[in-house]
Amino acid sequence: MEIINGTQVAFLVKEKLKDDIKNNFIELNRAVPKLAVILVGNDPASLIYVEGKSKACSQVGISSQMFHLDEKTTENELREVIEKLNKDKTVDGILLQLPLPKHFDENKMVNLISPEKDVDGLTRVNLGKLISNDNTGLFSCTPSGIIELLKYYNVNLKGKDVVIINRSLLVGKPLAFMFLNEDSTVTICHSKTKDLKEKTLKADIIVVAVGKKGFLTQDMVKDGAIVIDVGINRNNEAKKVCGDVDFENVSKKASLITPVPGGVGPMTIAMLLKNTYLAAIKNR
Repeated sequence: MEIINGTQVAFLVKEKLKDDIKNNFIELNRAVPKLAVILVGNDPASLIYVEGKSKACSQVGISSQMFHLDEKTTENELREVIEKLNKDKTVDGILLQLPLPKHFDENKMVNLISPEKDVDGLTRVNLGKLISNDNTGLFSCTPSGIIELLKYYNVNLKGKDVVIINRSLLVGKPLAFMFLNEDSTVTICHSKTKDLKEKTLKADIIVVAVGKKGFLTQDMVKDGAIVIDVGINRNNEAKKVCGDVDFENVSKKASLITPVPGGVGPMTIAMLLKNTYLAAIKNR
C-alpha cells in the first residue's frame, strides 16, 4: 500500500507554474495572470477557502483580487460585477466562490461568467467541451487534480473499472467524462443506487465524495484497489479533519490511497492556478 502525497504533487505543479509564469510573463515584461475572486456573504468556510486561494496565487506569481459582496447582494448586482470582470482585459480568470446565499440561482450566476475566464470549469460551454473531449476548454479543478494525481503515480487508466460515488457538477459528472476520455469504464453511484457494495467490490478505482465520515469501509473494497477520498468532514472527537473513507482499515487492502488532509485538497487549488495561467496564455 502506498499513500498518495497530494501536497507533494501540488507543490511540483506550482513550481512548474512559477517557472512558466516567469518565462512567459515576467521576463517578457507582460502583466502576470490575474484571478478575480467573488465572495458573496460571510460563510466562514468560504472565507478560509478564498484566503487560501489568494495565498496560493501569490506563491506562483499570479495576481489576485477579491470582490467581497454583502450577503444581501441581489442577482442583478452580482450580474453587474461579473459582466464588468468579463469585459476587464486585465482579468484572466473569474472564480465565483460557492455556495452562494440561498436567494441566488447558482447555475444562472455561474453561466454569466465568460467561458474563457471560467477557471472553475463550470459553465455549460466548458462542460460541453469536456464531454466532447475538446481540450481547448477549462476543466473542473477537483476532477482535474484527481486525474493528475493518478498519472503522477503512473496509473494506467485504460480499461480500468472506475466507481464514482458522487453525481455533482463539481466532482462526479466532470470526473466521469475525464475517466471516459482516458478510456476507463465508469459507473456513477449516488444516494439512490442499489447494491452499492456489489459495484464498489468490482472497482479498480473508487472515488468517494459523499460528505459522511468513514462511509467507505474495508468490506466495500477489493484487494489492490485504488481509493480516492474527496470528502472533508470534521471529526469532533479527535478535533481534526477526516474524509469519507475509513482510512485505517481500507488502507490495509488498497494499493494506492489518498489521505485527508493532504490528498485531493491541495491539487484542487493547484489546478485552479493552472487554469488561470492557461486562460492568460489563451486569451491574450
